[in-house]
Amino acid sequence: MASRAESATVYGAGVVQGVALVTFPAASTIFTSSAHYGLSSTQYGAMFIPQVVTAISASLLGSRLARRFTLKRVYLVGLGADLVSMGLLITSQFFTSDQGLAYALLLVATASLGVGFGLTVPALNTFAASFHPEAVDRAVLVLNALLGLGTALAPVFVAAFVGLGFWWGLPVMSSVLLAGLILASARLALLAPAADHRPDSEPGATRPARGALPARFWLFAAFAVLYGICETMNGNWSESLMTKHLGASTTEASMALTAFWVMVTVGRVLFAAIQRSFPTRRSYHLLPFVLAGAFLFVALLPGGSWGLGLLGFAVAGLGCSALLPLTISFGQEQLVAMSAAMAGAVIAFYQAGYGIAAFGAGPLQSAGVSLSAIFGFSGLFALAMGAMSFVVARRHHVMSHLHPRPLLGTTGASASTVQIAGQ
Repeated sequence: MASRAESATVYGAGVVQGVALVTFPAASTIFTSSAHYGLSSTQYGAMFIPQVVTAISASLLGSRLARRFTLKRVYLVGLGADLVSMGLLITSQFFTSDQGLAYALLLVATASLGVGFGLTVPALNTFAASFHPEAVDRAVLVLNALLGLGTALAPVFVAAFVGLGFWWGLPVMSSVLLAGLILASARLALLAPAADHRPDSEPGATRPARGALPARFWLFAAFAVLYGICETMNGNWSESLMTKHLGASTTEASMALTAFWVMVTVGRVLFAAIQRSFPTRRSYHLLPFVLAGAFLFVALLPGGSWGLGLLGFAVAGLGCSALLPLTISFGQEQLVAMSAAMAGAVIAFYQAGYGIAAFGAGPLQSAGVSLSAIFGFSGLFALAMGAMSFVVARRHHVMSHLHPRPLLGTTGASASTVQIAGQ
């Protein structure tokens, strides 16, 4: 039996990881302000490249590391990398007079955050699913809702600390939370159950040839990349659009980012709560088109309409809400033979999309493309997700009626390396 302390710690870690993840985007106006770091749009976008590279690498290596060192240790190392990232961010603010040195520290900090995200988030998704095998979709949605809560709180905290005169209060607070979480987690067993079946005995299971990935895997990978682009356009560039094009103040821009992440969280809770009356496959079909509409709405707003911008980003948050966690749970169910590594793989490709949007929007603006136009074009990615959702969720629906959902294995952990701990 997974204890209440273990479940609470896993869900609490989702909140803390969310706060840490959005600390850098939430402070975007600090990084681009001439009074602080003075970074250009291109420098700001490039700052996330190390995060993307390390997050992808960590996500893909997580399963192998878990086989060798256990999932709990991988999770703790991820939290430690998050803590290092926050420490480097705090240190960098003492060297803003030397932009080269400060920027180098920021690059190492985002690289460390990528390691933390890439190791921690797949592990948390696996823990949540393993602790609740009878309601995997709901457990994963709730975990990601709490992660979304953390991302929603980050810009609020930044605005509060900026008002108090020390914006770096957020990474200090994150460091304290991470340190406490590491101490609490180290004392818990945090065991995850291995699968109680063999993949080749599962009716309709997709089993790849040895050393090969099933063709269907690339559908999930493509969906995750598109989602990463769409989420990151809102998460990393909403404040710039609000201040540069919609006439918002720094505080009002933070409100837009908060509205986006709040609605991501609300949507995940909502769709988990109404799962029986409104099946998750319908949510999966609907949400990309809601997101596409939000992109078009924001792109067409005239200057000075920052209030409508708040509404647009809130709707975008709802559109993003359940897509990533449902992609993970659908993938784990359908690709049974590689369900153990599916969370890490989806996160890796999500990070690839994150990198495309986080960096790509900067050079496009330098080349003369307006940020509004970039947001409008991003709506096409959301429409592509909408079309793909009918292929992904249709098979999920069929398979769920063919046979019951199996217990999920840990990320990369085989039956010989994990102990059983049911809910």
